[in-house]
Amino acid sequence: MVEKRYEDWNFETTTQKTGRSPRGGKKGGGLLEFLLILIVAFVLVFGFVRPFVVEAFYIPSGSMIPTLEVGDRVLVNKFIYRFENPERGDVVVFESVEPNADGSRDDLIKRVVAVGGDEVAVREGTLLVNGEPQNEPYVNGEFPDAGFFGPTVIPEGNVFAMGDNRSNSRDSRFFGPVPVENIEGEAFVVFWPPSRLGFL
Repeated sequence: MVEKRYEDWNFETTTQKTGRSPRGGKKGGGLLEFLLILIVAFVLVFGFVRPFVVEAFYIPSGSMIPTLEVGDRVLVNKFIYRFENPERGDVVVFESVEPNADGSRDDLIKRVVAVGGDEVAVREGTLLVNGEPQNEPYVNGEFPDAGFFGPTVIPEGNVFAMGDNRSNSRDSRFFGPVPVENIEGEAFVVFWPPSRLGFL
């Protein structure tokens, strides 16, 4: 297994899955869930699941705090979007739309907050989708964002992605909508460290 690393920027700025309940918040961890996660991790480590189906990723930045902490390792379902489109609230891995100086592009992890056809705006840190304030319990309340953005309409075939740590995330507010074809998969579980085992 080749482990990928996400690169992100620490970005200070002054600048919240509507339509369904957020997946944020870890579900209760019973013995069965614990064993399931261990089995999946074991299978990945020993190479029986190929990277085009499920892949492990390491989180080096704090742009998704508190959902994902620095040092977390997550499993990403790289097959799901062959059958369905990304939805608001999905935590996704995607190839950045911004190239590096050498022309390479980093993998980023953010939350989809709007999809094609949605109008997005931020007013004093509150996310508005189609004019409606969003309930976002996963957003980092310890360091709230008080910024402004938009409004802008997301083109079809694109998503608008933001970090849960809104005051310290370089995301679609800065580099624009993300084409669906850039999305590599959906992060669905934290499997390391053991103290943070749980589904996203």
